[in-house]
Amino acid sequence: MTGSTEAYGRSADAYDLIYDGIGKDYRGEAAEVAELVRARRPGARTLLDVACGTGAHLLHLQDDFAVEGVELSAHMADRARDRLPGVIVHEGDMRLFDLGRRFDVVTCLFSSIGYTRTPEDLDRALAAMARHLEPGGVLVVDAWLTPDAWTDGHVGAEAATEPGRAVARTARSWRMGRTSVLDMTWVVTTSAGTDTFTERHELGLFTTEETRASLEGAGLVSVEELPGAVAGERSRWVASAPSGHSVPGTE
Repeated sequence: MTGSTEAYGRSADAYDLIYDGIGKDYRGEAAEVAELVRARRPGARTLLDVACGTGAHLLHLQDDFAVEGVELSAHMADRARDRLPGVIVHEGDMRLFDLGRRFDVVTCLFSSIGYTRTPEDLDRALAAMARHLEPGGVLVVDAWLTPDAWTDGHVGAEAATEPGRAVARTARSWRMGRTSVLDMTWVVTTSAGTDTFTERHELGLFTTEETRASLEGAGLVSVEELPGAVAGERSRWVASAPSGHSVPGTE
């Protein structure tokens, strides 16, 4: 997930170690996405992952599709390029990007859509994704928490090690109106010393009705909410571009 061009400036190198350490199953999640896509568009060949982070999903999605990525953080985009030689990773804002081409599949995974923060920017981001779909193409979006599912005061911690490096991350969270705020403190220790720094992430809390209306407002059809895409508590949305003609803004 990516919040701004400066987000993950110091944590990008440690990000994958943390999620590998807690056992995030990128391979399994990519397989689930591929299965959803095949059910709706069996012949899908091309895929664009928006807010692709370090490319961990793309690493496995490329087994089924010809893939590209879009990522706002230059630091995360560089990590993705290192991981995926030959795969194009564009730097771009999910609300504004325009690659001048369309794909059979567009994804926005791991709740990155929450970084749009406001219903207006949610509309802009989903419209931009829809404009990059081929007629009949499939959009898969992992939602962030809804306002009703949010709980103030959550604290948590993760840690992981590899030869020559140990990483720990603590987090606390609270709510400001319709925005969830996560303050994260990182500690990265190597033989050269210890680096400690903080990051703040702000994600919008959108209702189910708002997300559905935004997808439909982007001209998408067959909008479906599926349960439990992340941590058993966040929805996964699947929708399709109309067959036979373009979504609004692609003419």
